[in-house]
Amino acid sequence: MFHSIPVLIASGDDSILSLILDADLIVQGVLLTLVGMSVYCWVIIFQKFNRVRMAEIQTAAFTEDFWSASQIDEIYDRVEAYGHSPVAQVFRAGYQELSRLSADKGKGQSLLAMTGEDNIGRALRRASTEERTLLERNTTFLATTGSTAPFIGLFGTVWGILRAFQKIEAEGQATIDTVGGDIAHALIATAVGLAAAIPAVMAYNFFNRRIRVLATEMNNFSDDFINIVKRHFRSQ
Repeated sequence: MFHSIPVLIASGDDSILSLILDADLIVQGVLLTLVGMSVYCWVIIFQKFNRVRMAEIQTAAFTEDFWSASQIDEIYDRVEAYGHSPVAQVFRAGYQELSRLSADKGKGQSLLAMTGEDNIGRALRRASTEERTLLERNTTFLATTGSTAPFIGLFGTVWGILRAFQKIEAEGQATIDTVGGDIAHALIATAVGLAAAIPAVMAYNFFNRRIRVLATEMNNFSDDFINIVKRHFRSQ
């Protein structure tokens, strides 16, 4: 009894494979497109999960390090250790702009006080935008797959059903031998479309929420850094 189970499974796999191989070029093209989209989505999911996870871990460590340091110069010396943290990269951009303005000997102190905060604010916003763009890279493909894969599968389904009706008209009878293969092709296209779309939608929502949290942390840190800069200029 138990020895027959692998044989049944193997024969089932062969029958599904043979159905796909027996499908016409349109259905095979639909299935190949959906499989390709699904594989690429899973590559994005694994890469993005590691990227976002490292960003969250290093951001938490950098934030703790930043607020526990007595001088921001000390943090800048250690910022290379937080290469995956978007907040650390925002700090790097703000600190470099602050250093550039402070070292500009050609400007008077009053001019520095008037323009310095705006320049640093722009540098922080630019760095935040760049970091969010990096975090969101390729996530749009997940959304595209989630929204289009069911319709691509539906196209394969409709095509398979049309083929079944054509055979019924040609042979004049609707037997399982006549339409079974085309109906199976239609159902396989539907199943593959859903199999590609569901993980893509779930992953997109998952990453979108985590990236929004990181974007909020970048904005909050930028505001805090600007406040530090204001105190720096007022103390001059």
